Amino acid sequence: MNTLGFATKEEAALTTLTLDVIKSSEIEGEKLDYEQVRSSIARRLGINVAGLAPTNRNVEGIVEMMLDATQNYQKPLTNKRLFGWHSALFPTGHSGMHKIEVGRYRSGEMQIVSGAMGKEKVHYEAIPAHQVKNEMDEFLNWFNDNSKIDLVLKAAIAHFWFIIIHPFDDGNGRIARAISDLMLARGDKSTERYYSMSSQMLVERKQYYEILQKMQHSSGDITDWLEWFLHCLKNALLTTEITLQKILRKTEFWKIHENTELNKRQRLVLNKLFDGFDGKLKSSKWAKIAKCSPDTALRDIKDLIEKGILGQEQQGGRSTNYELTDF
Repeated sequence: MNTLGFATKEEAALTTLTLDVIKSSEIEGEKLDYEQVRSSIARRLGINVAGLAPTNRNVEGIVEMMLDATQNYQKPLTNKRLFGWHSALFPTGHSGMHKIEVGRYRSGEMQIVSGAMGKEKVHYEAIPAHQVKNEMDEFLNWFNDNSKIDLVLKAAIAHFWFIIIHPFDDGNGRIARAISDLMLARGDKSTERYYSMSSQMLVERKQYYEILQKMQHSSGDITDWLEWFLHCLKNALLTTEITLQKILRKTEFWKIHENTELNKRQRLVLNKLFDGFDGKLKSSKWAKIAKCSPDTALRDIKDLIEKGILGQEQQGGRSTNYELTDF
């Protein structure tokens, strides 16, 4: 990454952080809007991105927590900081329809259950509420001390330990992942993020839950969990190589076309094609994305075909699809 220019590194970090936030929420079954998350991160990091989307409080809160974890990794983790993260995750004091205790440790008992009403399956019963504060104090003392343990292993242990305590009414999974991201950033000694553990955990979600459940009922030997975490980290790094290839391709394209005359709509849709586009590009889709008339969309597309940037897909069919030409 250090051999690349500043703009490319910025783009890579923005893409990685965006995926990290989105995938961490997706593990919990919550789907966030990609453009909103990307815009929120870009604004907070002062990255100049065209066409920033307006964001809501929910997105802002999750982004705030993830950036605090990765950008301020040197700062100690404290009760106060964790309460701030929790408040940011639940700005309305509700999780869905349910009112929850926000910005403080839970006062009620906690079970992790799944299944329909009357057929619930209890996966895990967290420690009693009256023990949470003492357990968290012990956890935070260990987390902040400068012991000789390798920081990648410490990230794995921290994630597991926090989940076992389950100190909040809700949001424990997302905060656990932010905690391990914080420790991994300490290990890297860098605020620059180019890989996403949450993205990989989403891919391996089934094993993630299985291994957590298995370990929670074990005698205290968490070797299987550490092994799973390290494999997940390795896979996250391998996946990053694919993501970075896309970013390098995008950077190369804009280097070639830095003096090509393109309007705002064309730049917007071209960037979308590089960032990962769902489905085929048709003139109707262009009009929708660029918020313009079908005629304007067709003119934009024809102009790009003349400039050799877009071409018609060979398959043809009833509607014409367009794709980027090789460059």
